[in-house]
Amino acid sequence: MSGPKDLDPSSSPRALLGAELRHAREKAGLSQDELGQRLFVSGSFIGQLEAGARRMQPDYARMLDEALGTKGFFARNCKAAAKSKYPESFTEAVEAEAVATAIRQYASLLIPGLLQTPRYARAVFRAYRPTAPEEEIDELVAARIDRAHVLADPTKPLLWAVLDEAALRRVTGGAAVMAESLRHVADLAREHRVIVQVLPLNVGAHSSMEGAIKLMDFEDAPPLVFLEHVGTGRLEDDPATVGRQRRAFELLTACALSPKDSLALIEVMAQDYAHEEHR
Repeated sequence: MSGPKDLDPSSSPRALLGAELRHAREKAGLSQDELGQRLFVSGSFIGQLEAGARRMQPDYARMLDEALGTKGFFARNCKAAAKSKYPESFTEAVEAEAVATAIRQYASLLIPGLLQTPRYARAVFRAYRPTAPEEEIDELVAARIDRAHVLADPTKPLLWAVLDEAALRRVTGGAAVMAESLRHVADLAREHRVIVQVLPLNVGAHSSMEGAIKLMDFEDAPPLVFLEHVGTGRLEDDPATVGRQRRAFELLTACALSPKDSLALIEVMAQDYAHEEHR
């Protein structure tokens, strides 16, 4: 069995901290579980820090310096990794998303961020922040669209999205915006960049009626689930919680249309929105 993949420390401040943490832990002769016990966290949490799947918070940085005798290295350098253009409650999820090997997501109310177009994202942010200055909305839209760069790699991540039909029928931004948005999703599916399934309204009750699902898998770290609420969210690595969310997603895929039928429905809906635009 091969060992963990080495991070490229030059790729980001988070990768630098992860690589240095792994080096310092191994130099100290500690396993991830043993180091986690000293910080009152799980070994999985340490593994996610080392893999760059989670950001290092100042409190943990100070505790790591004490546990590993690194003379304030992590406390000094975690500030650079803390800078982000995303809302604080979402920053960790975005950073995890960037290094994930697979993302499985169910969206009940809207098209997921990675699949959004600029005009759709603008309509969403304006609805969330009706009195925000236009410059603030511009920055939020730019940051959201920038996240989609993870789909530029032809091999990773695997993005498997289950879209609720209700989200596709919610006219967000107007008919023209919806037509453009659904064509964009269809293009990504045809290019084999994403797997998309639509959960039809006639399915009725299903396994995730209480909210969205976002599961992320990593090459050298345990999986995470992002639990999101209005204006806030958190990453969770508890195996039982991740397992429940994974089972819920699997049940959704069983109830949803096949990728082929989903693409056909999305294309028809895009045409309907386009016709509505020109009425």
